[in-house]
Amino acid sequence: MSFFGFGQSVEVEILLNDAESRKRAEHKTEDGKKEKYFLFYDGETVSGKVSLSLKNPNKRLEHQGIKIEFIGQIELYYDRGNHHEFVSLVKDLARPGEITQSQAFDFEFTHVEKPYESYTGQNVKLRYFLRATISRRLNDVVKEMDIVVHTLSTYPELNSSIKMEVGIEDCLHIEFEYNKSKYHLKDVIVGKIYFLLVRIKIKHMEIDIIKRETTGTGPNVYHENDTIAKYEIMDGAPVRGESIPIRLFLAGYELTPTMRDINKKFSVRYYLNLVLIDEEERRYFKQQEVVLWRKGDIVRKSMSHQAAIASQRFEGTSSLGEVRTPGPLSDNNSRQ
Repeated sequence: MSFFGFGQSVEVEILLNDAESRKRAEHKTEDGKKEKYFLFYDGETVSGKVSLSLKNPNKRLEHQGIKIEFIGQIELYYDRGNHHEFVSLVKDLARPGEITQSQAFDFEFTHVEKPYESYTGQNVKLRYFLRATISRRLNDVVKEMDIVVHTLSTYPELNSSIKMEVGIEDCLHIEFEYNKSKYHLKDVIVGKIYFLLVRIKIKHMEIDIIKRETTGTGPNVYHENDTIAKYEIMDGAPVRGESIPIRLFLAGYELTPTMRDINKKFSVRYYLNLVLIDEEERRYFKQQEVVLWRKGDIVRKSMSHQAAIASQRFEGTSSLGEVRTPGPLSDNNSRQ
């Protein structure tokens, strides 16, 4: 970024020490595009240089101090301009004075806590970035560089299957089963649908993956449902006793880990929505929450404690979806 005025301008650049070897990850920006950013994990050190290049070597640059910050913040789109910072670290690089030639300043933020995963959603954005600032009497010179943070998790071996019997009284009884309740982002959902009673003419059945983003608190709560995937599991009328297998690969979809009550600002949850459509275009559905988590390629010892915390944070629960006409399928074991 350049500052023009009063006879001098300067280019500010932030350079990471391990830029050549550090992995990059694609991340969706607010406008829906995908960009690649340097990838970090919780507890990793962030270090590098702030490089200043003077445009006019014969003129000096006066300043009131130079600093670099490492910031993690959440921005709710309905409350733009009010950034909620959950990480804020500052390093002073130079005291007030003047710069007569181009130079670079080293910085290091050691073992930085990065408790949440980077996220850009419909109504909220969680970002991490470095910000270098040259304080000036009238206008500061500011340069920002975003990074992406991924949160790796591990889970105990106990990962129970989901098995439920649902239906409509005297019309339709089905039993569905998913092999697990927690899935990593490149996992495969394996399951089956078993028809116990069929007295309505079903012509189509599918499983949808629904992402539900909840932002705000109290009267300012916003729910945003986004159908990530539609997976057809049957086309045609089933008969009593028929069993339909399910095999859904998650790797091909844009998914994030489940996020619950992140800094008391937002949550992101995922649901498998079983949808049946009859010949009169009536829709019957049943939603079941599943927990998604990010599995690391390499198990890092330094992350074991954070992974244990994440495991406790993401204990699975069941939830029903919103009621839509003609209504959801009911649990047979809860029917009155």
